[in-house]
Amino acid sequence: MASSDLLSLDDVVTSYGLSQVLFGMSLAIRAGEMVTLMGRNGMGKTTTVRSIMGLTPAAAGTIRFDGEDIRAWPAYRVAQRGIGLVPEGRQIFPNLTARENLVATAANRRSAAEPWTLAKVLDLFPRLAERSASMGSQLSGGEQQMLAIGRALMTNPRLLILDEATEGLAPLVRTEIWQCLARLRRAGQSILVIDKNVDALVAIADRHYLIERGRVVWAGSSSELAAQPDVQHRYLGI
Repeated sequence: MASSDLLSLDDVVTSYGLSQVLFGMSLAIRAGEMVTLMGRNGMGKTTTVRSIMGLTPAAAGTIRFDGEDIRAWPAYRVAQRGIGLVPEGRQIFPNLTARENLVATAANRRSAAEPWTLAKVLDLFPRLAERSASMGSQLSGGEQQMLAIGRALMTNPRLLILDEATEGLAPLVRTEIWQCLARLRRAGQSILVIDKNVDALVAIADRHYLIERGRVVWAGSSSELAAQPDVQHRYLGI
């Protein structure tokens, strides 16, 4: 792990019972970076996220965040330490209003000078301001994803992780999400994104990791990935 890395995974091994999914997974994210993890379905992207968050504990390897080895930590401690997750499937509270979903997770454990507040999240997502009194179950898929991002930001995370950031969303909503993430990156938010939209990610992210069968098979910058369509086809094509 380099001293400048906010998060690093080194040779992480994770299994579900007897089924091994990660076979020496390694990656690193520096403070202020937007990094992506891409690969075909079933290659270990979500398992990587679950290992980071302590939801599916890794059996071996090292996971370090902000200088501490968090591999054996329970999920609540990982979240409290400063990693905010936007999970696959959103998992918002359907019987709470949009506003209640947001204020339920509000915390400023690191005493940030300019923390995320309800007003700031609604400024980032004006559509949520319009639907703040609507139940989570009444929101569209795009609105639910905005709510899930806003909910994670309300924890004032040092690192924001989005698992399948735009899966199943309409093209216009996807564009809104990418614009939001670009805005967050410009503000210095560290971000790990899992998604399949290569063109959008190359336009806004700093670096990329491509995963196959539970290990990284390619890593590089946006310009390097854009210049290698053969790599995209080999590891991301259908």
